[in-house]
Amino acid sequence: KIGGEKVNQEQSDAVNQQEKTQRKKILIADDEAHILHVVTMKLSNAGYEVITAMDGEEALELCRSKKPDLLITDYQMPYLTGLELCKRLRQDERTARIPVLMLTARGFDIESHEMSEAGINDVISKPFSPREILRKVENLLENAQTVARQGLEY
Repeated sequence: KIGGEKVNQEQSDAVNQQEKTQRKKILIADDEAHILHVVTMKLSNAGYEVITAMDGEEALELCRSKKPDLLITDYQMPYLTGLELCKRLRQDERTARIPVLMLTARGFDIESHEMSEAGINDVISKPFSPREILRKVENLLENAQTVARQGLEY
């Protein structure tokens, strides 16, 4: 009987993890294929639906058409930088509330006023660990869900 309860608890934990990530769509925008691959694998294995873009313009179009729950974007990309992308997202009512995790080269700092103006929620420096990305993604999505719930209460 104890063994059966353990299995049920494990199934319950798996269902809870699925519910947490179910329908959570993450767009990753980076012009480096290996970054896209590593981050996609980590997030897919954690149960998230992942969409990718190789440049800022493609990411902007995908944000408008696919409406991801979170955007992870590189700062330096062709056609539209990550910062320009974020500013454009904030100007569009359909995409203004998408949380953003910005990837930057080590030693490259984004001024806090730039982050605030562009609506960037968090920054992570390359190289990074996939585990660190997953932790930040979970925190950002949890915060976004809390904000959405509070908005419904008013």
